[in-house]
Amino acid sequence: MTLSRQFYFATHLAWRQLTHGRAKLAAATLGVMFACVLVFMQLGFMDSLNESSTITAKRFQGELFLVHKQSQALSATVPFPRTELQRVLASPYVDSVVPVYIGEAQFKNPETKINRTLMVWGSEPTETVLNLADIEQFRAALTRRDTAVFDESSRPEFGDIAVLLQQGPVVTEINDRKMEVIGTVRIGTSFAADGNLITSDQNFFRIFPSRQPSQIDVGVIRVKANANIGQLQQDLRLLLSDNVHVFTDKEFIDYEYQYWQSSAPLGFIFGFGTIMGLVVGLVIVYQILFTDITNHLKEFATLKAMGYSNRYLLLVVFSSSLILAILGFIPGFLISLGLYNLAESFTFIPMPMPLTKVINVFLMILTMCVFAGAIAMQKMRSANPADMF
Repeated sequence: MTLSRQFYFATHLAWRQLTHGRAKLAAATLGVMFACVLVFMQLGFMDSLNESSTITAKRFQGELFLVHKQSQALSATVPFPRTELQRVLASPYVDSVVPVYIGEAQFKNPETKINRTLMVWGSEPTETVLNLADIEQFRAALTRRDTAVFDESSRPEFGDIAVLLQQGPVVTEINDRKMEVIGTVRIGTSFAADGNLITSDQNFFRIFPSRQPSQIDVGVIRVKANANIGQLQQDLRLLLSDNVHVFTDKEFIDYEYQYWQSSAPLGFIFGFGTIMGLVVGLVIVYQILFTDITNHLKEFATLKAMGYSNRYLLLVVFSSSLILAILGFIPGFLISLGLYNLAESFTFIPMPMPLTKVINVFLMILTMCVFAGAIAMQKMRSANPADMF
């Protein structure tokens, strides 16, 4: 008998065996579905973390960046002397530099008057620091005293600023200082920031009076067209003190990414949750298959006595695993889609469901079921036809 025909008959036998006990089939399917949903959600939160953690770093416009070596992320920076950034101008391949100031402030909802923390980004209003579609129209206005631009992607607890702006000027308090919101842009929330505010460097110091212009959080370096960025990076590392990193744009993004993956506990938590989901599903499937094999041990022994090999019986168990994986994955995937949409509506952080994730999760679930079947198969191997009757 060819392998394909063996697989066909093994799958048919596995299906008949599984559907013979519908309660056990339902329990096994629910177990696989639960594991599938848990894995999807953990991976979804992890992907959401990865995507949102670098959402601002990816918007920075520059070729090289200076960051204090003690800075962990853009949400946890350590200021360094602005003179370090000015020394960069000694290189003939540097076109311009822009100091950036970052801080957390209390933003008062104009309607509810409730304060909530957001990130404030300050820089020279004449310079483009973040790649934002609508920021150009607000440059002149940001030079005015006590003005700022609000991120309309922020959480709704800050208020619907975009709607309020249609009705007239929006004046609120930021760190107990009266400020006017002159417009909105779209940046995006993250695990580190529920909202964002862009203002000029001078207005930044008004919001944070304890901050000094001589201490910056990020230095953005624009290089000339004929510059070798790699060589310039090495030259600047020799020129500057050992207290600052000189990053390329990719290294700047990776540095932010690595913090949330390794230093912050969230990456570990979501990864651990994924493993636990697979372990729980494996135990459930193993218990179902083991019980099924035990209850039909005489039948399997009879098949052995008839000449069926262990390989064929193993194919039956693996077919059962494949059926359970498919039956549990389909509803698990559909439920996860709904939960992704629900989570996005509450967190305002995107949770993508690309095809690669769907395939990877199915392969994880299939591997989990096959591994559970392989463990349960040990009971069948011990079945001796002579001892069954």
